[in-house]
Amino acid sequence: MFKKVLISDDLDSISQGVLNTLESLNISNIDKTLYCDDAYLKLKKGYLDKNPYQLFITDLSFIADHREQKFNSGKDLINTLTQEHPDLKIIVYSIEDRLENVKQLYSNNKVSAYVCKGRNGLKELKNAIIDVYDNKTYLSPSISDRLKSKNHLEITDYDIELLKLLSIGLSQDEISSNFKQKNISPNSLSSIEKKINKLKLYFNAQNAIHLVSITKDTGLI
Repeated sequence: MFKKVLISDDLDSISQGVLNTLESLNISNIDKTLYCDDAYLKLKKGYLDKNPYQLFITDLSFIADHREQKFNSGKDLINTLTQEHPDLKIIVYSIEDRLENVKQLYSNNKVSAYVCKGRNGLKELKNAIIDVYDNKTYLSPSISDRLKSKNHLEITDYDIELLKLLSIGLSQDEISSNFKQKNISPNSLSSIEKKINKLKLYFNAQNAIHLVSITKDTGLI
């Protein structure tokens, strides 16, 4: 089992639950941080001291306070860590269950496990730790089922380009003209309108502005 683990969560009550779960697996060398920047420094120090952490468990959302941070979210930190230390095992333990966030972090092999906080969260986290130690990956069943669902929408480069143009205030007519200039298809006004409506339905957005806001929050654009 893992010998040295770091937990990063800005809620002590959550960290304590994770700590108890790790201790139930006879893991004793455990550190906790409340800030992403502190987690990064601890992880770096471990590598410099040639005594690295073997597992990093982190939330994605951290509430801003008086301290200025280089890393404003667990996602920002993960993106850096996977580039600098691709050998580090990372488990996301978060209430965030938007599928696009999960796909970006899990399906792209940036993290070894994605566990949703909730009624069965700590039980699932324990299973995830065991699987990750055995060089397996783990995904909370609730998310796994949704990813397998026929109603799951695959977000394409076309969709992201469309959302980016919406985010800078272009109308559907202007997006159509832009796509025609770039030879991006489909580019008709009706096809763009249908795609936007499909995206609004998928992301449960009330209008185009709400859609842009949601997709920005998920990091798609």
